[in-house]
Amino acid sequence: MDVYLPAESLLIFNNTRVINARLRFQKSSGGFIEIFCLEPFEPVNEYSSVMNKKGSVRWKCMIGGAGKWKGGELEIQLATGKKQWTIKAILIEKLPDAYIVEFSWMPADLSFAEVLEHFGDIPLPPYIKRKTEKADTERYQTIYASEKGSVAAPTAGLHFTDDIFTRLSAKNIKTDFVTLHVGAGTFKPVKALIMAHHEMHAEWIDVRIDMIENLVNSLDKTIVAVGTTSLRTLESLYWMGVKAILQPAIKQLYINQWEIYESPLANSNITAREALSALLNWMKVNQLQNLFTQSQILIAPGYGFKIANAIITNFHQPQSTLLLLVAAAIGNDWRKVYDHALQHDFRFLSYGDGSLLFIGQ
Repeated sequence: MDVYLPAESLLIFNNTRVINARLRFQKSSGGFIEIFCLEPFEPVNEYSSVMNKKGSVRWKCMIGGAGKWKGGELEIQLATGKKQWTIKAILIEKLPDAYIVEFSWMPADLSFAEVLEHFGDIPLPPYIKRKTEKADTERYQTIYASEKGSVAAPTAGLHFTDDIFTRLSAKNIKTDFVTLHVGAGTFKPVKALIMAHHEMHAEWIDVRIDMIENLVNSLDKTIVAVGTTSLRTLESLYWMGVKAILQPAIKQLYINQWEIYESPLANSNITAREALSALLNWMKVNQLQNLFTQSQILIAPGYGFKIANAIITNFHQPQSTLLLLVAAAIGNDWRKVYDHALQHDFRFLSYGDGSLLFIGQ
């Protein structure tokens, strides 16, 4: 991989860590209810504060066998030696696309992260038709994963090993990290007949101010996003900077899926350097060392990339927003790339092969 990357490139990785988001409760009748924790359903100032919360939390969840859950409390007990832990779940509300579940546990001084570690299961993609194995807890994580919060791995990063990082360093290729907590919506298929009717998922991002400074100082280099999540984060930073210019008094920077294609943002003609510099200034005015917010950015054919020059990514399913992003990056050549992959038996999806794609080439 390092052979094809220009010297002094800057690689941006997503350092999110997959949580044990699947909880399996057995009803008194013997049947099972599986709860898949998607994201917090409460005010969030930073993700770590939610993961470190003690006693109880409310989360937005998917529920397998929801029709069999007629209300009431579900419970799991776990005993190890003299220690015993208990987690309980109460169904609070049904949403159009999910459920709100309140979890509580004993001992109450455990954090929610510890609760998931004890009781949960790593959420392998649904197309992997087997039970999780002990090895999956590390195999389905990048070696640099550190910030707990994702329900799916940023799988382009699974290709990177300590040896590859050493080779990158020898070529004076720099690295830095952003955090985007991957939601299940990443894999939501595009079922609408036209793209305008597809609702993109919003995901939490967390970016350090010194990383943005590094980005500004590297704009004359080749900036490579490792994975679609890193790329969406980088491009979101540009648009947040544009917003900071157009609305200097704005208190919350957020990108929804269509505003980047509409006026006034789409017609602003602001450079990447101007946008990122404005974002840095906005953060300093608001006394922020980290930018913690959500982005719903949808990158599809017709999008003009502002920050990234290349992307390292796996091969994606048809009718997915991830494939739309690839088509936006390399135009109609995406068909040639995917035909080549199919003809040579490349592996697709999470544990599959990767590709290095130069944007606009």
